[in-house]
Amino acid sequence: MAVASLTLVAFLCWISVANVQGSEKIDSDNITRILDRLLDGYDNRLRPGSGGGITEVKTDIFVTSFGPVSDVEMEYTMDMFFRQMWVDERLKFDGPTEILRLNNKMVEKIWTPDTFFRNSRKSISHNMTTPNKLFRIMQNGTVLYTMRLTINAECPMNLMDFPMDGHSCPLRFGSYGFTSSEIRFTWRKGLKSSVDCPKESISLLQYDLVGQTLSSETVKSNTGHYSVQVVHFHLQRKLGYYLIQTYIPLIMIVVLSQVSFWINKESVPARTVAGITTVLTMTTLSISARQSLPKVSYATAMDWFIAVCFAFVASALVEFAAVNYFATLQANRLKKEKARQDKLEVLAAGSEDDDTISSDSSPQGGLKRRNHSVSYSEPHLPIFLQQGSAFPQFPQLAGTSQIDVYARVLFPLTFALFNLVYWYIYLANDTMPTARE
Repeated sequence: MAVASLTLVAFLCWISVANVQGSEKIDSDNITRILDRLLDGYDNRLRPGSGGGITEVKTDIFVTSFGPVSDVEMEYTMDMFFRQMWVDERLKFDGPTEILRLNNKMVEKIWTPDTFFRNSRKSISHNMTTPNKLFRIMQNGTVLYTMRLTINAECPMNLMDFPMDGHSCPLRFGSYGFTSSEIRFTWRKGLKSSVDCPKESISLLQYDLVGQTLSSETVKSNTGHYSVQVVHFHLQRKLGYYLIQTYIPLIMIVVLSQVSFWINKESVPARTVAGITTVLTMTTLSISARQSLPKVSYATAMDWFIAVCFAFVASALVEFAAVNYFATLQANRLKKEKARQDKLEVLAAGSEDDDTISSDSSPQGGLKRRNHSVSYSEPHLPIFLQQGSAFPQFPQLAGTSQIDVYARVLFPLTFALFNLVYWYIYLANDTMPTARE
């Protein structure tokens, strides 16, 4: 009895496998006949509805990778799945399946839109390990055509607000040879959902992708009007890198240049070296900050900041030159006054000697009297005017210059006020350009 049961089960399994194989063979034969019938008399040189209505091509984009963005070249790179859908009534069929899932070899035998990217500098269609293309035909003649592309497109940038700037990088595509009266492109999922950019697909270091704006345009050329689809990717630059590499070092250099106001004005070498060093450092930073930017003819926000910081550093050096100049004038004036006073004292001492020592009238005696007068008056002079003092020092010039006293207050307050106005203007304003609809 058990043997009979096992034999019955094996027989039923054999029948089921045979039926499955037979149905698969029937389905495969049916699909082959459907394809042969579809391509019988099909001319892929003619668009659907040729000579009649307009062919509508519905599109949508799935971004798999966005970036990098080049400021120097003013371009960006993105990797995406580009989908197109249209209706070709010549491909209607009836059969056991609702969708014909075909490989890329079928694409060459079917009419496809001659879509191209108008602002693309370089485009790559991936072919490893096989052409990355998906092709589907529905029973009602709807065709779905998807391909994986890498687009390197231009992105016009206005860098006047750099590095607090934002940019709207466009991607424009449409038909190369068919005018808007023959082919019209539309967004398949509307203006909100036809372009999908998952957060995990964004690989940007210096920008944040804050959104995208979709629109449709009609472009006029010498050969007619063309339907064009446009998507603007909104990019906002990250400020952290430039704060660390440029802004904070510039602020520190300005602060260091103002430290010289607290150095004794008689320390000429120290203050001169500090001023020249800060000026040269500021020049080096300004040159390195421009290397990552294209050679634009206008001043950016960073250029204005660098220029003002350079003016503060240079003004600190000029301030010390003014202090030293006025100190020298005062020293010369005091020296002349002291020399005139000493001369009067020598003459007064000489006249007293002439009245008291009348017997000694020889030239040697006169010389002795003068030497006696000088030696007599010298101990009463300050040490900075005594003989042997190579660099006279004037007590009136010691201490802090009034120019330094004012500079210690005015320079930091003015620089702080400049920073307050600068950061308020550029951080409070919306620097993202509005995409043209």
